[in-house]
Amino acid sequence: MSGTERLRSEPRREDERRAAERGQAQPPRLVVIGNGMAGARTVEEILSRGGDFAITMFGDEPYGNYNRIMLSNVLAGVEDESGIFLNDLSWYTDNGITLHAGRRISRIDRFAKQVYAEDGTATPYDKLIIATGSRAFVPPIPGIHRPGRGYHQGVFAFRTLDDTRSMIRYAREHERAVVIGGGLLGLEAARGLQNHVSHVTLLHAMGHLMNTQLDAQAGAILQRSVEQLGIEVVCDAMTTEILGKHAVTGVKLADGRVIDCDVVVVAAGIRANTEVAAASGLVVERGIVVDDQMRAQDEPDIYVVGECAQHRGETYGLVAPLWDQAKVLADHLTGRDPRAAYHGSRIATKLKVAGVDVASMGLKEPERDDDETLIFSEPRKGIYKSVIIRDGRLVGATLVGDVKKVAFLMQAFDRGLALPEDRVELMFDLGGPPAEVSAAELADDAQVCNCNGVTKATIAETVHGGCKTVSGVMDKTRAGKGCGTCKSLVAQIVEWAAGGAVEEDPRASWYVPGVPMPKPELMAAIRTHDLRSVSSVFAKLVPGGQEDAKSKMGLASLLKMMWGEDYVDERDARFINDRVHANIQRDGTFSVVPQMKGGVTTPAQLKRIAEVAEKHAVPMVKLTGGQRIDLLGVPKEKLPEIWADLDMPSGYAYGKSFRTVKTCVGSDFCRFGVGDSTALGIALEERYQGIEGPGKMKLAVTGCPRNCAEAYVKDLGVVAIDGGRWEIYVGGAAGAHVRKGDLLATVESPDEVITLTGRFLQYYRENANWLERTYAWVPRVGIEHIRAVVVDDTEGLAAGLDAAMDASVAAYRDPWKERAQPATPGQFRTSLPLVVLPQVPVR
Repeated sequence: MSGTERLRSEPRREDERRAAERGQAQPPRLVVIGNGMAGARTVEEILSRGGDFAITMFGDEPYGNYNRIMLSNVLAGVEDESGIFLNDLSWYTDNGITLHAGRRISRIDRFAKQVYAEDGTATPYDKLIIATGSRAFVPPIPGIHRPGRGYHQGVFAFRTLDDTRSMIRYAREHERAVVIGGGLLGLEAARGLQNHVSHVTLLHAMGHLMNTQLDAQAGAILQRSVEQLGIEVVCDAMTTEILGKHAVTGVKLADGRVIDCDVVVVAAGIRANTEVAAASGLVVERGIVVDDQMRAQDEPDIYVVGECAQHRGETYGLVAPLWDQAKVLADHLTGRDPRAAYHGSRIATKLKVAGVDVASMGLKEPERDDDETLIFSEPRKGIYKSVIIRDGRLVGATLVGDVKKVAFLMQAFDRGLALPEDRVELMFDLGGPPAEVSAAELADDAQVCNCNGVTKATIAETVHGGCKTVSGVMDKTRAGKGCGTCKSLVAQIVEWAAGGAVEEDPRASWYVPGVPMPKPELMAAIRTHDLRSVSSVFAKLVPGGQEDAKSKMGLASLLKMMWGEDYVDERDARFINDRVHANIQRDGTFSVVPQMKGGVTTPAQLKRIAEVAEKHAVPMVKLTGGQRIDLLGVPKEKLPEIWADLDMPSGYAYGKSFRTVKTCVGSDFCRFGVGDSTALGIALEERYQGIEGPGKMKLAVTGCPRNCAEAYVKDLGVVAIDGGRWEIYVGGAAGAHVRKGDLLATVESPDEVITLTGRFLQYYRENANWLERTYAWVPRVGIEHIRAVVVDDTEGLAAGLDAAMDASVAAYRDPWKERAQPATPGQFRTSLPLVVLPQVPVR
């Protein structure tokens, strides 16, 4: 021991000596190296068993414990960082745990029973748990590193929260990404990057995706589904070089192909973090070798858990085995069950991979001649199912695209349930009682949530403890908080455990999930506190100021509706469509729809659209159902140039806003027309263009009851009738939902139509839930009530509604004025100055 180390350890020993002199018993000192999912979960299990230890934890990252599985959701923008933390810093304090966040252990003195951090500090232990996890495997590809400077600029691993943050910052300023690795992590990275760049290519060195879990046929069907999401997939693709002198410009493959890109994400697998253990004399092979009690070999006081552990020759990269190991270790360490033993894990997992449902368990292909094998494949629908049976027991199953039978299959695989004589019932319900496992039939220790290791018993105990809302149970147990595929089963178990007395979640009335208020209360609070930006709403109305990514778009729409031109715009409150004022397509390109008021155009406009489409080689020019012309397949970097060349207003085909007014030719040309529908449609569109709403708003005006413009099935439709009068219908739909609108009023003039249209839309904007279309809102509120407010003004709201709409109309600005001054240098363009971002070592 060095002099410095001795000085740092002596105060602790002196405290222990004094405590011993006073006759005070000191709890055993438990040190945990690693504050990731394995280390923190093991400590949770120890605490739940009443373990009496003085616990000290060391973690490489300067945070509490978070769920790495959810990093893909953070990358995709569907989850805020705050939502992935399992234990924040207060949890450690509340449980008397000393946490050294951001401090790495460099060696273990097994004889003095101390661990040493890189800063030289020493911490003694009586029991030690090593939970150092794994790091991203980075292949030795030329150009992937720069000597002494970490990764090449534009190259990222995908393992930590800092990795994810850096990736998001960099990708937002660039356009084309390559992901190296076609396993689970690579697929999730590719899907998440689509939210930030215009094109993603996935390279996989093997012959098919997820080759560890899936056979070739399943992998091919998964590839087809992934490609339909707009991700380019190249299998048998061995990357041989990262190109670019100062920053990434492309990757080169073994067959000579070069793929242009400015972002590279490496997701080529993981390697156990065993360096500290090996340097300290522990037995290390692929992982740190442990026995059935998770003890390091020949070390009675050192335990290992998680991805860094090697048990009976196996290391595990999924979380379910981690939970099993943590329970055994906690049972043994606390004395709850000294004979507890880990015998390995049967790997069965159900996940949503890049938006595609996938389940895999046991064997992916038969291994013996007498193995029974059933295979069903429907590539066009992205469905593949296979089951493997040996000696009457299920020993393997693979499901892609359709996982309705997975609950029964997992129980049959884990517990050896009897299989139906007609084996095809393992894949399909054939008209008789389905071979499913009900919530009541599930074993208590059946794992419901693989991502967070939650069993049926834990869910039931939470319900019996007084929590009878599904969302409340999910919050308390974390079930359903990972990939989300188990949410329906969680709800069934809550229903069963509560005896049918499930309580309504108060959050169901919140306007957005991240602010605990219904819409009327939220709007009142916004006005009271004069909150004019999304960030100010979170800061004032949410405890701790926690921001929620999924709430930002709804809040931005609400604030703009309330404040008009006084709304403070923040770029991160917009999603990609609203940031670039175009509709992103499946392949990462964009759709440009210029405005044609009432569906009316001119030869000059048509000529200009044709010239722009020809000049920019637009892949498809298509007429829309709303009587507009859509230019499809436009790369993001071309959007400003195309809009400048078009010199036409936006048609708002991308937002939750007023979109179009569809019209027929009306009385000027049609021999049946009794009203000038075209002129009225143009007037409506000119007045209400682009105003935000809880959902999109599509209108129509038709010149007679023959209804050529389909006015009866629009959010608001106007129909000309005899005598110069107009009928106004609201709440119609003709998409995934079909509903004829309700008659709101019959009026005598176009001016009255315009007034009541604005008043109805404003009442809808102020009172509908976020993403609630009029076809749902009108029947929920009731047409009689809406008519009383909007037409008869029984509540005295008409003047206020009219004034609010006038303010919104006055605040209208052409969104494509932004094309002259992008909000950020990389909002549209790709040829940008490159920013060097710090890289954090991955462990």
